[in-house]
Amino acid sequence: MSAFASPAAFDAALADLAMPDAAAAAAARARQDDLTKPPGSLGRLEDIAVFMAGWQGRERPVIARGRTAIFAGNHGFMVHGVSAFPTSVTAGMVANFAAGGAAINALAGVAGLELMVVPLDLDRPTADFTCAPAMTEAECLAALNAGAAVVTPDLDILTLGEMGIGNTTAAAALCARSLGGGAAEWAGPGTGLDAAGVARKVAVIARALAFHADAPHTPFETLRRLGGREIAAMAGAVLRARALRIPVVLDGFITCAALAPLAVVAPGIVDHCLAGHCSAEPGHVRLLARLGLVPLLNLGMRLGEGSGAAVAVGVIRAALAAHDQMATFAQAGVASGVAAGAEGQA
Repeated sequence: MSAFASPAAFDAALADLAMPDAAAAAAARARQDDLTKPPGSLGRLEDIAVFMAGWQGRERPVIARGRTAIFAGNHGFMVHGVSAFPTSVTAGMVANFAAGGAAINALAGVAGLELMVVPLDLDRPTADFTCAPAMTEAECLAALNAGAAVVTPDLDILTLGEMGIGNTTAAAALCARSLGGGAAEWAGPGTGLDAAGVARKVAVIARALAFHADAPHTPFETLRRLGGREIAAMAGAVLRARALRIPVVLDGFITCAALAPLAVVAPGIVDHCLAGHCSAEPGHVRLLARLGLVPLLNLGMRLGEGSGAAVAVGVIRAALAAHDQMATFAQAGVASGVAAGAEGQA
């Protein structure tokens, strides 16, 4: 059965977000404070362990099975020359993923993640969003459900990524409509546009925003009008993961932009998400701030493919290893800072 049978079902899921296990998170925080270190001395690694505990519902969270899901789609607005590469590259990169030759193959492997690649009608690009909705209602629902389908209850963590030539244009349009600001505030060079290319991109986004200005400002309508199949799929995956309380690691600008329309009506949509990194695409810094996310890494990456999210899983694994393997003060026979202070006052 589809996770989202209708726009109303999508809206209902967005209005009924699962919450973390507060008791498990509290137990994890108490354990952190009892490990052989000054409280807080491992910085965000401690917070990551507590975050994972809350969403997995156990004091000592694990990553026994993790998955990287990469969604691929093509865009009708590419007729306006908004990318340095042709749409044929999308299918070429999907073939490269299958052959094991892409960056994400190497990075997912070293992170201990299984890789799932989902091409979405690559031979049938979305409509040109400057003069029509990018997707019909049925097409958007199909994309949302394709995303939801990759999320299975046996996962301990899910990382997301995308492949779609030109999709920073769709991402910028989604952000502008959802969060405000003009096209120029959100559009960047993407895969390497020069100044003239960026100006052309800004103009295309502005035309799309004007064309859809009077359309309903609902998450579903914004996604279907200005998004792409791969972008809607990521939104569906995040929402399905929330229902199953599976923590999600987001990748770059496009992955985060998939959540911008949802965050307008449900700011807590990202509560089960970690931002893997801050990409070099200029709009990503602003978008992360609006979503209330602090990235784990800032390595100047701008590849997409879920690459930054996969690298960030190494940090998460380190956080969980310290949380699980360190001794408590009692186990080590070492006086805690609190105990030592009390003895000094006696």
